[in-house]
Amino acid sequence: MRHDGQVIAYAKFAGFYDEIMGDRGPDVERIRGYIRRYLPSAGSLLELGCGTGALLSGLAQDMTVAGVDRSPDMLAAAARNVPAAHLVQAEMTSFSLGTRFDVVICMFDTLNHLAKFESWLELFRRADEHVQPGGLFIFDVNTTGRFRRLWHDSFFGIDFGRNTVIMDVNPGGGDLSIWEVKIFEHLGGDLYQLHHEVIPELGVPLAVIRQALDDRFELLMTQDINGGPVSDEAERVYFVFRRRGG
Repeated sequence: MRHDGQVIAYAKFAGFYDEIMGDRGPDVERIRGYIRRYLPSAGSLLELGCGTGALLSGLAQDMTVAGVDRSPDMLAAAARNVPAAHLVQAEMTSFSLGTRFDVVICMFDTLNHLAKFESWLELFRRADEHVQPGGLFIFDVNTTGRFRRLWHDSFFGIDFGRNTVIMDVNPGGGDLSIWEVKIFEHLGGDLYQLHHEVIPELGVPLAVIRQALDDRFELLMTQDINGGPVSDEAERVYFVFRRRGG
């Protein structure tokens, strides 16, 4: 288990990730909507924690795209999914590309996968260094309320093809949650192979997130994934910030 503040490499999960997560078309359209509303002239985009490139693949139709991820397995899939993207293997808290983008995104609760808030602050600094003045920083988070509810829920399973994934979420101390993910890969007949991943996620109050970015970014909007009130009791919350100075 990795509790040093960095995202785990997803070596076992990478081959199943897109199939488990399903269609990302609605997520692409959500990001496009934010960009159309707040920066319609955007021509370049960087994704932090780009994974298999599912988002970049859709966004590359409109912009020049790049992605950073620490997992070579995820990046190998991204290279197949979006060959036009500039992909870099690096920690998303400690990289430097030497260039700026109109939009920087960090989606699918990737921020929560940083198990220490100090690592969140480092990622915010990297976003500040890589987005143009006047550019957008867009990300989402699972809320502290959602994590608390998951602690008390039973484990849940999802069938995908002939495979099955089972997930269980438990408290990890303080605001840390521990996701235990078991993938049962069907190999034929009655034979299955188990792939086991333990994933820490950190919950951070929304007000703390806003305060951490207030010095360099202007908050343009927050939105609950289900259209309800934005609060620490929501399921997932999207943030759209504009970098000051433009």
